[in-house]
Amino acid sequence: MTDFITVADVDALLGPGWAGTGDAVLAVTMANAWLTAKITRPVPEPVPSEIKLAGAQIAKEAAAGRIFAAEDREVVSTSVTAGPVTTAKTFAKGSKQTTAGESFALALLAPWTRRSGTMMLKRV
Repeated sequence: MTDFITVADVDALLGPGWAGTGDAVLAVTMANAWLTAKITRPVPEPVPSEIKLAGAQIAKEAAAGRIFAAEDREVVSTSVTAGPVTTAKTFAKGSKQTTAGESFALALLAPWTRRSGTMMLKRV
């Protein structure tokens, strides 16, 4: 896991008390794990401010328990019969709601998560 942000970085960006009653160190660790999983391209040193801001938003969401939380299942289909009682539900695997902070962070990370253009393949 790469350390993109620190607690001091988040304090500087969001102000003290951003973690509320959550554990700030754990939240920043979770944010760094989230960033490491999302960023697919090399990141220059020093870490760009967009990545630090995205990490701060994710740390705030993690402190509130909204990142790496248990996933709700989205109902894809439902069936109910009134005669001899029948009921059925089908769920989409791994569906979950995305928070505003997570959506904002993904938008900030776009330059480091998308592929950088055309790749040429050579047949050998």
